[in-house]
Amino acid sequence: MPSIPFRQIRKLCAAVSLGLAASLTLSPAQAEAPTLEPGTLKVGMDITYPPFESYDGDEVVGLDPDLARLLAQKLGTDVEFIDTRFAGLVLGLGARRFDTVISGMYIIPERLEQAQAIPYGRTGAAILVRAGAENPPTRPEDLCGMSVGLQQGTTWVAQLGELSEQYCVPNGHGPINIQEFASAPEATQAMLSNNIQAQMEIRGAALMIAERTRDRVEVSTTELIYPQTIGIFLRKDDQALHDAIVAALDELKASGDYQALLDQYGLEPPTES
Repeated sequence: MPSIPFRQIRKLCAAVSLGLAASLTLSPAQAEAPTLEPGTLKVGMDITYPPFESYDGDEVVGLDPDLARLLAQKLGTDVEFIDTRFAGLVLGLGARRFDTVISGMYIIPERLEQAQAIPYGRTGAAILVRAGAENPPTRPEDLCGMSVGLQQGTTWVAQLGELSEQYCVPNGHGPINIQEFASAPEATQAMLSNNIQAQMEIRGAALMIAERTRDRVEVSTTELIYPQTIGIFLRKDDQALHDAIVAALDELKASGDYQALLDQYGLEPPTES
């Protein structure tokens, strides 16, 4: 399945955003942000997914909490992180458990049917295998005939399923045995226990997994797989907070803090190309 061009993402976001205001005359810091709990921005994220978000002792660290803290500062609010498994994040957003989802989540049409999104970074997937594995896969097609661990709710479940059905099986390579896990660490543990042969994760997370396992697993791909744009997700009817976050993000871009954050975590900004 090809990646979605940023231009198309922008159109999709505009279609579900209920009409973004042409301009904002006030900084979000000049007025109280319209959050579920006054004075607090509640952010849903799967805090098992370094470098996007993870625990360091009692502290939540990573790209997404760093971004959320910067946004909250501009909005003039505190920030609270609601730890939720990835597959339940969009549902939790709709159920008003939190104001927004910032969790390394790809912007895809299926999610835009349920929420609106603000693009903030571009990344892609990588394949992980046990260190020293024979014939390590370097592209998705190499996963034919292998058991592959994926986190529940990711776009790769459908993409690898389609690859298996349309490429692997017709060409006699054997289907991809897709196994889904509630979190990335559970998939990694299954691989270390020889229950699966490979794991697919966002590249930044894959590099961190390799490091944290002390190189017992390694990244076998050199190019980004299925590159996509990640976004800040909000409810479709929450236009006031959407506009406030857009303005806050614009302030972070103007100050250089936004680009510094992307550079720190190895992401690219969304671009037209």
